[in-house]
Amino acid sequence: MRKIRKGDVVGRLSYGKDIIFVVERIIKTKDGKGFAILKGLTIRIQADSPLEDLQIIETEKIQQHVREVEAKVAKRIEKREKILKQNYLFREKMIVYTGKILHLDGDKKYSEKSRRYYKKLGLNAIVRNIPERRQQLSVGALVQRHNPDILVITGHDRNDKKRNTI
Repeated sequence: MRKIRKGDVVGRLSYGKDIIFVVERIIKTKDGKGFAILKGLTIRIQADSPLEDLQIIETEKIQQHVREVEAKVAKRIEKREKILKQNYLFREKMIVYTGKILHLDGDKKYSEKSRRYYKKLGLNAIVRNIPERRQQLSVGALVQRHNPDILVITGHDRNDKKRNTI
């Protein structure tokens, strides 16, 4: 078995490979074993793991997993469209206002993914990719400019005691 490297797609053995991750970084420890900083492949999550707890996921399984996730999302969208059509038949003259969404995310990949899903769902959403360290400086001006009904801020997965200013 080859060594785990940055960019590998892996699962954590101790968790039954329940989430598929991409290795973002490998950090060597004093004992020479090291651990990996992981980022979810299809969900917004970050974790770390000892290298010996990781197993590389085969390409076929990765492709199958991505297809399954996309199918679940497509099913949710289809279900929502069906509900909207049913409601429309009962309320033909009623205007349904979903509100404006402002979504800030520190991860470019997930910002784009969110933008696509909002569009597929027909929601009025403005998605901005802003690094987490700059979000607190940007949110006020963006709220004033866009005047959203809903504000979504994603990416604050950890509690940073040094920067706990929000």
